[in-house]
Amino acid sequence: MDPLFSIITVTWNAASVIAPTLESVQRQSSSDYEMLIIDGASSDDTLAIVRQASIAGLRVFSEPDKGLYDAMNKGISRARGRYLIFLNAGDAFADAAVLARLAVLAAANPGVIYGQTQLVDARRDVVGRRHLTAPKRLTVNSFLDGMVVCHQAFVVRRDLAQPYDLRYRYSADYDWCIRVLKKSTDNAYAGRQPIISYLAEGVTTRHHRASLWERYRIMCRHYGTLKATMAHLSFIPRYLKRRIAGSANRQ
Repeated sequence: MDPLFSIITVTWNAASVIAPTLESVQRQSSSDYEMLIIDGASSDDTLAIVRQASIAGLRVFSEPDKGLYDAMNKGISRARGRYLIFLNAGDAFADAAVLARLAVLAAANPGVIYGQTQLVDARRDVVGRRHLTAPKRLTVNSFLDGMVVCHQAFVVRRDLAQPYDLRYRYSADYDWCIRVLKKSTDNAYAGRQPIISYLAEGVTTRHHRASLWERYRIMCRHYGTLKATMAHLSFIPRYLKRRIAGSANRQ
């Protein structure tokens, strides 16, 4: 019998961050899942750590890939679960009952189950909430405000999951979520309690400008140039507020 959830974790030389991810899966009170490790031919101890975890329903694939989104596509093609969860190496389920709570919502067979995300540091201490809050009601137009639901907290019924568009190097997940929402007629909110702990440290801004330009192109494609331009103009005060707050915290 196929599992309810396919947890897909993409890795490449992730030995320093993978353990908390595996432990959070092991702790789940619900066992109605499989876990797929889609590894890009790591040269460190990633695979040894994964296999030592002895997770039930674990399947490991290790081979060269063309990048993160290509690896995610491999995960989609190999998944057997009714719902897909992309849990990045270093990220984790927020508590041991997350899958059990999601399973209750899955009983109504919504297209998307989604929730809130909390930020953690390398010591796994909670340092705050994500700067964008998932709305109580999610529609395709919600993503005009940006990536309002963290990708890891965006749980998709597998029959709605198309491949990631590899034309996009940095924001293919944003495009993917919009395409899913265009097909989903019913989305279920998991409530205010976070379902994902997102590792905040080590996030690079090296490709920030390229990512923003790519996101703008995606917005134009899905919403039209006028709406995309107006949306990006509305992001400026939000961006400045975050910069000011970041400067204050460093002082």
